[in-house]
Amino acid sequence: MSTASRDTAEDSARPGERAGRPRTGRLSLPPAARPYVPPLVLYGVTKLVGLTIFACLLEYAGDYRKKEPRFGGGAHWWDVLQTWDGWWYLQVAEKGYDPRPLQPLAPGGLFTVQQNSVAFFPLYPGLIRGVSEVTGLGLYGSAILVSVLASFVAAAGIYAVVAALAGTRAGTIAAGLWAVAPGAGVEWAVYSESLFVAIAAWACWCVMTKRWLAAGLLAFFAGLNRPTSAALIGAVGLAALVTLLRPDSRREQGVLGPVYAMVAAPLGLLTYIAWVGLSMGDLTAYFTLQREGWAHYFDGGAYTLDVLRNVAVGHNDYLFAFSVPDLLGVQLVIALPFLIALMLRRKPPLVLVAYTLASVLTVLGTQQMFGNTGRYLLPAFPLLLAPAAALGRLRWPTLTVFFTTAAVASGWYAHYVIFELGIP
Repeated sequence: MSTASRDTAEDSARPGERAGRPRTGRLSLPPAARPYVPPLVLYGVTKLVGLTIFACLLEYAGDYRKKEPRFGGGAHWWDVLQTWDGWWYLQVAEKGYDPRPLQPLAPGGLFTVQQNSVAFFPLYPGLIRGVSEVTGLGLYGSAILVSVLASFVAAAGIYAVVAALAGTRAGTIAAGLWAVAPGAGVEWAVYSESLFVAIAAWACWCVMTKRWLAAGLLAFFAGLNRPTSAALIGAVGLAALVTLLRPDSRREQGVLGPVYAMVAAPLGLLTYIAWVGLSMGDLTAYFTLQREGWAHYFDGGAYTLDVLRNVAVGHNDYLFAFSVPDLLGVQLVIALPFLIALMLRRKPPLVLVAYTLASVLTVLGTQQMFGNTGRYLLPAFPLLLAPAAALGRLRWPTLTVFFTTAAVASGWYAHYVIFELGIP
């Protein structure tokens, strides 16, 4: 038999068998998942580099060994990742809540009522407990696993949103930028930011693609994760309302989907705050606890202005003063108008504009630890749209140098500064 005849005979056996033997299939990703590989690889490698530098700095300084385990210390460098807010989340995961009427403290101190774990929303610690029960990893290991997995889901969501507006290259770069953003050290720690951004990014994507049922459900879950979910809830609701008010959009997308999103979005947040109020005997108990137990409350920007004035003249005569984190926070605040203007110049969808502006307003208008401004702005991922699109014009060799440098530097400014030079 000629070579051509043999090739024809073998081809006739496809698919199924070739030369009398079963054909072995190759493992491969589904086509829909393949575009997400580059951004997730960039994100993961960049985070690993930053975390490695963080570990090296911790070991070199050694200060964490002198601190109480709850307040930034531990036997090993990785114990630092479960301190401060992480300690509270692990307490909720282990013991649940114990809501009691607010207990006054001795007069004269910074805080006037006793702190209570109900200040920390239930979705993240609930997932920690569930993963621990299923995997046997323990609460700390489960918390890190939830945060890391959620961070990859968040990076994928950021990629999806930015890629839809500026192309896949910009989307990939945006995922990498989120890994080195100021405050990104909490993405792989016992903190709820990664989970929240995962929900927020995909909720925005669902609104952009007119998947109203999914958008409403995601906003509902966001309300069980962080109080700042109000920005996302408002953005989803506003986008749904505008859709209903436009006759052409209403005819194209119907009424039930947007209405469902508007109704479902705030229920998680309202339900938890109402439960706290009823359990503690005061419907405003959650807000009182935040104000009197943590000194966190919306003041219209008075505290932010006070910090900016003091830092500008080299003073530290303000609440929660931490010199290095605060200086980085000032630089970030100065950059915000420029980042917002660049974002608006690209004319993103209404849901992204509303979500970003509401998030920024919440951060700048609230009295809280100013040195954590980078961490508080992590959810404002649409601010990465314009920088990612601009960096997309560069070739990958140049981008490799950029991300390598940024990853190494992030081990200090995004990790060490907030965990060791401030209070995350």
